[in-house]
Parts: sequence; structure tokens; C-alpha cells
Amino acid sequence: MSKIVTSVTVFNDAIGTRMSATYSEIDEATGRVISDNNRFDRVITDKDVKSAANGLIDYATESLPE
Repeated sequence: MSKIVTSVTVFNDAIGTRMSATYSEIDEATGRVISDNNRFDRVITDKDVKSAANGLIDYATESLPE
């Protein structure tokens, strides 16, 4: 069985910089989807990852339509 990340969201809240992600579990032998749209959340504590996440938030802010 393999797990495949299908989406990632990064955001800031009262706790800090957070990541929310969804994933699917696939049976590698048959290609059958075992479970879909599973979700997990993490507070980002690694300094380099937090910097990269905040860089994405900054880029999104700069890309807002006028």
C-alpha cells in the first residue's frame, strides 16, 4: 500500500504556521483506492520548512488579483 499526498494548504493562525494536507491510500498491486481524502494537520516547527511555507504565503499575497 502506498500513500499519495493529494493537496497541501499552508496558513498562519494563533498557534503559528500550520500545514493541512490530504492523501489517498492506494493498493499498489491492484491500483485500487483503499481510502481517499484522508486529512492531517501539523504545526510547522522546522525553521527552513517554516521559511519556505511563509514564502509561499507571501507569493500568494503578491499574486492576488487586482
